Amino acid sequence: MLDRLELLIGKDKIDEIKKTKVLLIGIGGVGGYTLESLVRSGFEEITIVDYDKIDITNLNRQLISNNDNIGKLKVDEFKKRIESINPNCKVKTIKEKISVSNFDILNISDYDYVIDACDTISVKEEVIRQCLSKNIKFISCMGTGFKLDPSKLEITDLRKTSYDKIAKVLRNMVKHEKLKGKIPVVCSKEQVNVSGKTIASNSFVPATAGLLLTSYIVNQIVGD
Repeated sequence: MLDRLELLIGKDKIDEIKKTKVLLIGIGGVGGYTLESLVRSGFEEITIVDYDKIDITNLNRQLISNNDNIGKLKVDEFKKRIESINPNCKVKTIKEKISVSNFDILNISDYDYVIDACDTISVKEEVIRQCLSKNIKFISCMGTGFKLDPSKLEITDLRKTSYDKIAKVLRNMVKHEKLKGKIPVVCSKEQVNVSGKTIASNSFVPATAGLLLTSYIVNQIVGD
């Protein structure tokens, strides 16, 4: 399955990837593509966290959604999909809505990498706090709604972001709490005019962000 990737990064790195434990919070428009690309990159120790069910509004951008699984839990559908791609992948599912009050159920110290692809700002803040304090490698995705240009997405440090409203809130939190350490994020430099309460979206910007999250983890391992 991984012969072509092995040609690119070598067997030793493939073996390391297989042993790397990843926690992925959120498997929607962004996280779904992250999960798919993690599995196809050889990761076999993955925990996925999402409480949501597949909705008809997901069809335009979420990888797992189709007309036959509307109303089913995303984690259950993705678990089946992952195991059909790689039966050796050990998939753990957490079907909970994560908040600051129950964040500890994630047991993030059990993982080599934490990937934040969720929508809840307070959870994003807690990921940053916990991972920095426990010296756990992580990366977080900022907003992909209302964006049209995937080429404006980049992997950078939170403190270097601009134009993104979620990133602005997180930067203020980091500054207020005087947090130290690198905070890698995927963020867009695209300036947008936001109108309406419903978040406008497409298939290609969230997907690109999700793939960038995986590329960061893989390149961290290859670089190491």
